[in-house]
Amino acid sequence: MCSRIRRIAIMSVSEPGQQQSLVQATLAGDQRALARVLTHIENDTESGRRVLDELFPHTGNAHIIGITGPPGGGKSTLVNELIRHWRKADRKVAVIAVDPSSPLTGGATLGDRIRMQEWFADPGVFVRSMASRRFGGGLAQNTIAVAHAFDAAGYDPIVIETVGTGQDEVSIAALAMTTLLVQVPGTGDGVQSLKAGSLEIGDVLVVTKGDRPEAAELARDLRNIRSIGLAAGAQESDWVVPVVRTSAINGDGIDTLVEVIDDHHRYLHDSGVEETRIRSMIAAEISVRVQQGLLARLGQQHDQHLQSLIDRVVHRDLTAVRAAEELLGGL
Repeated sequence: MCSRIRRIAIMSVSEPGQQQSLVQATLAGDQRALARVLTHIENDTESGRRVLDELFPHTGNAHIIGITGPPGGGKSTLVNELIRHWRKADRKVAVIAVDPSSPLTGGATLGDRIRMQEWFADPGVFVRSMASRRFGGGLAQNTIAVAHAFDAAGYDPIVIETVGTGQDEVSIAALAMTTLLVQVPGTGDGVQSLKAGSLEIGDVLVVTKGDRPEAAELARDLRNIRSIGLAAGAQESDWVVPVVRTSAINGDGIDTLVEVIDDHHRYLHDSGVEETRIRSMIAAEISVRVQQGLLARLGQQHDQHLQSLIDRVVHRDLTAVRAAEELLGGL
């Protein structure tokens, strides 16, 4: 029964008049219409693509902020406090919280709906949890498309909180205008961040749980690492990556963090780097879609050519490198 209801809901915007009505309602700030649009976009339906075509000319206004870091690092708590600050300034805030999918079932907890439930009745806040669906980089495959819908609906800023998978989680840096890299005291992350190339990933380094005694030491280590990176020429721009210490328990550092985020946004605009970054974001978005399309084609179990190539690799008649070249050459 549930699948039948869901099928009817997805088919309900197939008519041009209904589609246009949904677009206009979304642009007017109707949250129910926006929720339907987000469902279509996330499920990658043709209706969703058509609605996105109509919404896209109304985008390009929001500040997209990425937040990444290790699991359990306090990212969701930090986002919650940032929302509180922005709402006091009467800003409409959207959050895309990407939760990990089970590698066996594909299901996800979508826990941020629980952690941020205090904003459920606030019309100025929209929290959308998305399952990563085994997509790499700590992101869901249609994350940026969802961000475009929020942008068109007038939300600014838009926060993308990634899964939090560790050092491999770098994709967000290519899909956000400002990236916050969260680090946690007491786990040795000051050293790990240097290995992860934090100076390239994060525009702002955030030490969460700043009330802990180890937080001051971690912040100092990160500043030293930043200085080493600057001396080695790792940072080529005029933006010096700041280290901000925050505490969700007493609210310390949140005001400073918001000011730093705004400073970085102004820096992008005033320095002319903004256009370069936007072009990089668009290139990354296109690349993600291309990768998704290729993986879908290569992953078809009925593809006899793929299976024959796998057989040849199994029998050591062909390397995986040559098999990939042959597959790509036929696409």
